[in-house]
Amino acid sequence: MISTVEKKLIISNPDELFFGLAPKPVKCQRGFEIGNGVVYPEINFTLPQIIINESTWKEVKSIYTEIIGEVCKRAIELKTPALVVEFELLPPMTMNPEWGAEITKILSENLDVFYKKSGLKSALRVTPVDIRDTNRPPLMRSGELTVNMFRSFELCAQAGADMLSIESTGGKEVHDDALVNADLSGIIFSLGILAVKDMQYLWERVVDISKNHNVIPAGDTGCAFANTAMILADKGMIPKTLAAVIRVATVVRSLQAYLAGAIGPSKDCAYEGPYIKAITGIPISMEGKTSACAHLSYLGNIASAAADLWSNESVQNVKLLSAYAPVVSLEQLIYDCRLMNLALKNGNEFTLKYRNLMVESDAGLDPQAYILKPEIIISLSQKIIQEDSPYKMTLCAVDETLKLLRDASDKKEIKLNEMELRWLDILSMQFDEIPGDEINLIKKMKNGIYADKFLPAEYDI
Repeated sequence: MISTVEKKLIISNPDELFFGLAPKPVKCQRGFEIGNGVVYPEINFTLPQIIINESTWKEVKSIYTEIIGEVCKRAIELKTPALVVEFELLPPMTMNPEWGAEITKILSENLDVFYKKSGLKSALRVTPVDIRDTNRPPLMRSGELTVNMFRSFELCAQAGADMLSIESTGGKEVHDDALVNADLSGIIFSLGILAVKDMQYLWERVVDISKNHNVIPAGDTGCAFANTAMILADKGMIPKTLAAVIRVATVVRSLQAYLAGAIGPSKDCAYEGPYIKAITGIPISMEGKTSACAHLSYLGNIASAAADLWSNESVQNVKLLSAYAPVVSLEQLIYDCRLMNLALKNGNEFTLKYRNLMVESDAGLDPQAYILKPEIIISLSQKIIQEDSPYKMTLCAVDETLKLLRDASDKKEIKLNEMELRWLDILSMQFDEIPGDEINLIKKMKNGIYADKFLPAEYDI
């Protein structure tokens, strides 16, 4: 059952929003706790280019076996205190749930071996793909793809997953078009109504599966929305100010997982994670400069300011000069974590100094980084949670972010070019035309340009 949002933040002081410490730490089965004073690396890896089918399946299993062995070996050599491994299923592994479960078992059994033989503490996060988005308009609550997705969660939980996550896509079928058109009404409809309703439906079921198998329901991400916007902004296809607004707007849809019973750590590509941490107190996984192997961003340092797990996104298992890429990525993560953990050991003064350096190195250079400043996160989060529905919370997130970016530009805290400033005006004018009542926006969208993009019954509207 979805609970309501408390009107008070769990972390209300910006100086208490920092890396390695969360008010609600998560205990893992192999003997360590996330968010209890130490930042741990979370390594995420995937296959090199290969067609996945029955004829290549033996090779696929061999590659994953080799990767996990080399990763654990390097973790031990570098004396990392604990390690989180994320296995992001590829689409064929979710469409064929037994395949994903088979790889999950391989990874889990290898982690057990290293734990028993070498004392390497670890946890395995397993992330099935949201294959419901394969067809458009997608069937979000019915059909074979939905059945296979939930079966994938079940089988992976049985096969040895310690945590379950997903990059869910409810509302993306509208958001994709609205994004490239810079249409704020479509963006708010997709995030504040469709995505919220899908998150509530999806995460009630994932939490139930997790409880049935004694697995941690970890969390979701607005990657399909906000990271898509970030990449398009980087290519100059949409304004960066719009990408920043979308990032804050995703907080509300991602929050629904935790209201349904997820306990963290959040997904690494959820750059909205610090907002979730402030609101709920759960530990979060973040990625920044170490995710450049998968995508570029303007958030390289600031992303780690509140991280409890520090991740690399997904890196292919390709040979570099030193070693295979997953081993290289893990080494980079471990060294970053060492510095953060040394700051934590030296007390709050050192921790905040280090955090503030990471924040200030990025915050003034891009609006997408600016909205991740701790004081901004606390201020916006406090305003968002005062609203009495997810739709109104999303409206608040958009409105307050637009005002914030305008104010920051006026104060010279961020430098926006003329185009970005014009877009702030355009987006603000668009916002003024959006209905304050979600029923009116739903009516408009059912009969508007996005009517053929989504199936209302699949969202119970």
